[in-house]
Amino acid sequence: MAVVLAILALVLAAVALVVALRNGAAGRSAAPGDDLPADAAGLRREVAALRAEAVGALRHLAVVRYDAFDEMGGRLSWSLALLDDAGDGVVLTSIRGRNEARTYAKSVAAWSSDQELSPEENEAVAHARMARS
Repeated sequence: MAVVLAILALVLAAVALVVALRNGAAGRSAAPGDDLPADAAGLRREVAALRAEAVGALRHLAVVRYDAFDEMGGRLSWSLALLDDAGDGVVLTSIRGRNEARTYAKSVAAWSSDQELSPEENEAVAHARMARS
């Protein structure tokens, strides 16, 4: 179980790094507010730029927990959808069995996947689509 959590933490850290680099967050100034304009028109442009930058952020998140096998209890299996405003991202799934756990990652584009999603993965994507941040 600890190995699965460690792998999940590494995957999430890698996803966060890719998103930060893609959105240019790594190049932003260290002192917040240093380069903010003083006039209303400048502030509007800054807000518009921030909104455009946030489009690629993984803001639609949902977790579905379930029992993958009849002999297992405690809803130890789960599917996690991490999607941006366009419905692009990934669904991570961990299937917990009596003697092993398997982890899967499936890409999602425009709220659907080229790979077949399980009912639980579809449910995670549907809940993430309804999630508003």
